[in-house]
Amino acid sequence: MNREKIAMSITIGLVCVLLISIMFAQFKTVEQTDITGIETAREEELREMLASWKSKYEEVNQKVEETTHKIDEYKDKAASIEETNNLLDKELLQTDKLVGKTDVTGEGVIISLTDNQDTQIEDTDLLKLVNELKLAGAEAISINDKRIVNMSEIVNVNGTILVNTERITSPYTVKAIGNQKYLSSALSLKNSGYIDKYTSYGKTISMSVEKNIKILAYSGGKNLMEFRYAKEAK
Repeated sequence: MNREKIAMSITIGLVCVLLISIMFAQFKTVEQTDITGIETAREEELREMLASWKSKYEEVNQKVEETTHKIDEYKDKAASIEETNNLLDKELLQTDKLVGKTDVTGEGVIISLTDNQDTQIEDTDLLKLVNELKLAGAEAISINDKRIVNMSEIVNVNGTILVNTERITSPYTVKAIGNQKYLSSALSLKNSGYIDKYTSYGKTISMSVEKNIKILAYSGGKNLMEFRYAKEAK
């Protein structure tokens, strides 16, 4: 009886050992399989993530390049527009100077004409002087601070001299900006020059050469600066 129990116990022990060995073997196999699967899954996942990030990076990089290209285009256009605007501003300023819309300063001559007991200064005297100054290269002219422009009128209306439709009286101060030498020489020619010729008529005329003359901008009626009938030819 005791032998049978001992044999039974040994048999049961062996069976338990065998079962335990089989279980450990199965656990080891499962563990190895799960780890390998996980590692494989992680590797694939990382590859997919890497591919996804690479795709996103390329997409973003492309957008950055496109944006940079557009910015460069805008900069070029802005620089071009700025340059064009600067040129237009310079041309506009030059045009304003030519048509008398701005105050100007420079060297030139100042001629004074005054009525006296024997003779009076007439509108034709002033008109002749203005034409002489223009021929001598005057770039800006004024009479009693009335700017002379291309469409200015110097007329006598009922014994009153009008310049740009505004009344002026003696003494008449004519300012001209230009080359001092040319202007003074043209007016001072012996016998044939304006000053000698008109003083011989009894007119009171004097001239001075100045280094810094200021001539004010045109301030007359707008109609003198606008074309109402002349249109651009196509």
